[in-house]
Formats: sequence, structure tokens, C-alpha cells
Amino acid sequence: MRGRGLVIGVAVVLAGLAVGAAYVMRDASLPSARAPTLKVADTLGGTDAGTQGYTLALEPREFHFPEDHGPHPGFRNEWWYWTGNLSTAEGRDFGYQLTLFRSALAPGEEERASAWGSRRVYMGHLALSDIGGGRFHASERFSRDALGLAGARAEPFRVWLEDWSAEAVGDGALPMRLTARGEGVSLSLVLEAGKPPVLQGDRGLSRKGPEPGTASYYYSLTRMPTRGQVTVDGRAYEVTGQSWMDREWSTRALSGEQVGWDWFALQLSDGSELMYYQLRRRDGTVDPFTAGTLVPDRGEPVRLSREDVRLEVLDTWKSPSSGVTYPARWRLAVPSRGLTLELTPALADQELPVSVRYWEGSVRLSGTHEGRPVDGRGYVELTGYADAPRHGR
Repeated sequence: MRGRGLVIGVAVVLAGLAVGAAYVMRDASLPSARAPTLKVADTLGGTDAGTQGYTLALEPREFHFPEDHGPHPGFRNEWWYWTGNLSTAEGRDFGYQLTLFRSALAPGEEERASAWGSRRVYMGHLALSDIGGGRFHASERFSRDALGLAGARAEPFRVWLEDWSAEAVGDGALPMRLTARGEGVSLSLVLEAGKPPVLQGDRGLSRKGPEPGTASYYYSLTRMPTRGQVTVDGRAYEVTGQSWMDREWSTRALSGEQVGWDWFALQLSDGSELMYYQLRRRDGTVDPFTAGTLVPDRGEPVRLSREDVRLEVLDTWKSPSSGVTYPARWRLAVPSRGLTLELTPALADQELPVSVRYWEGSVRLSGTHEGRPVDGRGYVELTGYADAPRHGR
């Protein structure tokens, strides 16, 4: 989900943020003491009036690749999201996140009054977890879809925000190259196709609430062999590993009583993957539209409901910069599939102090699957903790 990255992924495309970003462009590594200014529920929700003129995600649709890697301009929000766990030949570990969000200021197209005019704003988040060095780096930037500063196209695939980009290496969309630079860090990675796209939810329609149109179109590439280079403080590291790509587009992605989510993207050593998001409500309960997908090493993906998954928080971590408390260790089980995992952050502090503050970071996992021991790596995204009331869990 996002950003999310909704956040979105957050992680996430932010209508409220976009209004301000239409007039300013910014690229910065955010100081840790910066206060968040927006709430996840406000930016991803929307009244009926606020969604007029946009396309809604109402029913399953046919997906076409590589076309659907490209933009869907009829929808208000859209994001391209990558995370991955990488290692050097010597065993130094890194995690990364790159998310590019598109948000529409108004529906439809119109003639631009000037070359600067645009109805679309882009936002980007870059994060690098230097696990070996014990440091976390995060950057955020904004620009408008004008003068070539930001944009997206399907063929040949490219989405960019100034010099942050994801683009096809050859014809089509895969393999693709990710390039981004923040303060003191950069990455240049090539991601291969790996497994075919997984359509999340009901054939790619991911419902987030009971209202018609409170949904997104959502697919994932759950295991993408990755190679390339990351740079930290001027030192380059050749790395290999696995990435995960999420794609979502929507006009209204959260329901009114939802305040955030806990999202898990896990790659197991037996070749299977698990995506699971737990939507949290204002009263502290788990929303019934919580869902997930288990992707076996071979065979068809298995849809999971809230009732199929047991998630237990084993520990918490309080951010010294924001004062926000996040879950920090979990036990996740899918009893019907013989899966039990314990997840631990690779670094405690992987909080992004961006316009919508959230925690997103690399995790390690171990457990059993169908009676056999497994381990692995993944990413977890925690949104809404900075602006939601806390309840017992």
C-alpha cells in the first residue's frame, strides 16, 4: 500500500500537500525535529465533492503490461513504490525506499496558461538504511509536472522527479533502472523482472472501505533481482539483492474512520512472499477491510482476509526526535498456511520526518512455513501513528 508508501508510502500522493507544492519546489534531507503538517487520513480520504470529476476504482479491470506501469491521469492519486534489501560481497547490508507520488490539483486537462502551469504535482521520498553503519538517511522533494521537471509515461517506461527516476533499460518496462540522490547518499540500481505481477485484492481492485470508490487498483512485483551501487558519504558500494515494487492508483483510498495502517512486504527464504496491510480505526480496532496476499514459490497467489492473519506487537520504539511511539517487533501468523514469523527491524530508527511523518524500514524475519524453518528480509511501513489517538492493542 502506501508510500503507501501510500502514506503513504505515504507513503502516498497527497492532495493537501499538492496544493502547497504547486507553488514551491523543495528538495531536502529533513531535519529530525521537523513537525509533520499533514495527516494520512486527511490526504488519502476524500468527500464525494472532492472526488467529482475524477475516475473512481469501482470494479475489477483488465491489467495490461507494460502500459499499466505508466500513468493513469484520470485518477487523483498515483504512486510508484520500490523497497529492497541489498548486500555487498563482504556482507555489509543496506535497505532502500524510493517512492514517487503524483497528485492532481483538479480533474481533467486544460490548456496551460504558461509553461509553468500544471494540474499535477509530484512528490518523492528517498530513504537509505545503512544497516552496517547504523545510520538512516531520508530525503523529500516536490515539483510540478511542467517544463520537464516531473512526469510519467508508459512506453518506454519512465517516471521522474527532476533527477530522481525509474526508467526502462530497454524496450517495455523491465528491467528498469532506479536513480536518486539525497544529502550524502545516492543509489543507481537495475531491477529485473523476477516473478510476474501479483494483482492484489479482487483481481487488482483493493477495497479499503464500504463506500463505492473507496479503493485502489493495486499490483505488486514481489521479488525483483537487483544489482547496482549505493553511495554513502562519498564511498560507493557494489550491491546485489531483492527489491519489491508496488503500484497503486486511486481517487479515494481511505475511509473516514481509518487513521493509518501497518503494511508488511516480506520475502521468505523458501521463495514465497507475503503482503499484508492492517488498517487501523480511530477507536483502536482493526478495520474489516484489512487484507493481504501470500505468494507461493510456485502456484497461484492466495488472498488473505483479516480473519486469516494474526498480528501481535511484541515491542515498541519511541522516536527521540518526534516522541511518536511505533510498534518495533512483531509475531505474524497465517495458521491456515502453516506460517509463523517473528519480525525485527534492522535498525530501530527508520522514521521519515517528512510532510506526513511515518516509519518505514528494513526488517529481518525468521520462523516456520509448512513445518520447515525459514528466514528472510522485508519492509514494514507504519503510518498514522504521529496523528492518531493511541489505544490498547
